[in-house]
Amino acid sequence: EVQLVESGGGLVQAGGSLRLSCAASGFTFDDYAIGWFRQAPGKEREGVSCISNSDGSTYYKDSMQGRFTVSSDNAKNTVYLQMNSLKPEDTAVYYCAASLRLTLYDPSYYLRLPSLYDYWGQGTQVTVSS
Repeated sequence: EVQLVESGGGLVQAGGSLRLSCAASGFTFDDYAIGWFRQAPGKEREGVSCISNSDGSTYYKDSMQGRFTVSSDNAKNTVYLQMNSLKPEDTAVYYCAASLRLTLYDPSYYLRLPSLYDYWGQGTQVTVSS
């Protein structure tokens, strides 16, 4: 059974940091890319970052570049999203997702098309207070 389990969300003050984890099981982790998406109330789901487990390539939404860092521990089948300098507008439910096909497409699609991802976690709430 494929599972993606996010953890690490919570309440933090503006300027603070959180590290989200995405623990994967039930598929060959090294063959997949893992993406992070978020969805705020009343807004569409947006891509935040992704990492290719096959070669370690990373991608970020422009507004997150420099504040967020995605990394992968292939031995633990876990992907992390380190979020620094958090802002109230970062408040959302954060999801991780796994894609087998992602690297077949142009990188410009990686964070724009949730449909490219095969499996999704249940999400973890991040709330940033001002």
